[in-house]
Formats: sequence, structure tokens, C-alpha cells
Amino acid sequence: MKRLSVMLALLLLGLLLAACSSSPSAVATEESAPEVATEAIIEEAVPGEATLPANEAAPADLPAESESAETRIDEQGAVVVSVTPLNLVSPGATLDFEVTLETHSVDLSMNLAELASLTADNGLTVVSSSWDGPQGGHHVVGTLSFPAEANGELLLTDASSLTLTINNVDAPERIFSWELP
Repeated sequence: MKRLSVMLALLLLGLLLAACSSSPSAVATEESAPEVATEAIIEEAVPGEATLPANEAAPADLPAESESAETRIDEQGAVVVSVTPLNLVSPGATLDFEVTLETHSVDLSMNLAELASLTADNGLTVVSSSWDGPQGGHHVVGTLSFPAEANGELLLTDASSLTLTINNVDAPERIFSWELP
């Protein structure tokens, strides 16, 4: 009976760890076989560069080349924060960033709009106007938006770089920077 209890506890622990894992399964099924083949083609390219043969498109679950080049990651503390700009090349009324927060030990029930600011190297700074991500959980994805104008001027006018700062997410300060085209 004791052995059965130990085996059951190990099985439950394994299921819990598998549920929180973000890495794909190493076992290929018939449905996942094409993705595995495409990933193998990508990995055979020059180390550090993901490329596909000219006649193949990137699978939908892989980020576009410009998106992955623009993503910034901060791994301070127990929370990994990834930020990808969504519209720096063609901003609208807002400048938007996809933010991903991942942890296994910190409660993510905060409103990032209250913790973030965006500064251009032209001296203009704006605070976030909205965060549409869920509050709570351990894997959170949402859009953090900032007004495209500060003091009646476009934030990106005469700017060559942009810095997004997020405070108090299991670290005093997280800084993400981009060079502008």
C-alpha cells in the first residue's frame, strides 16, 4: 500500500511539472511530424540564424524574423519578461508591445500599465495607457500600450532609440531598449 501511495505521488508530481512546462514534447506524433521536419531544416542552418529553404514558408507557430529580432528578454528574479514591439514602424494613436510574463513561483496579479513607462532619446517620456493581459496566474501574455504623443509632440519624432521600463515585477527595474529605423 505504501509503495502504491509513493508511485501515485510521483505520477501526480510528474503531471504537475509537465503541465507547467513550456517545452514541446520530444515524442513526434503523426500530427506533429511536419513541424518536427521543418524545425530540423531550421536547425541545420548557420548556428544562431534560423533560415528556411527559399521555397518554404515559416510555420505559423514560429515568430517572423523581424519579430524575433525585436524581442527583448529580462530574466531577473523568478519572473522571465519578454517584450516585443508591435507597431514601432507604423504607430497609430498608441505604441503597443506584446509582453509575456512567465514564472512558477510569483503571483502575477499586477496591472503593468501602472508599472511601465516609455522614454525616447529625444527627452520625451509617457506612462502606459493600458494593459490588456490577465491579472493572475503564472503564464501571462497581453498588450501594453502607450500614447504615441507626449506634451503635444509625437514620441518618435527625432528619436533614434526607445526604452521601455517596467518596475517592481520581482525585480526593482527591468529595462528594454530598441534602436529606431
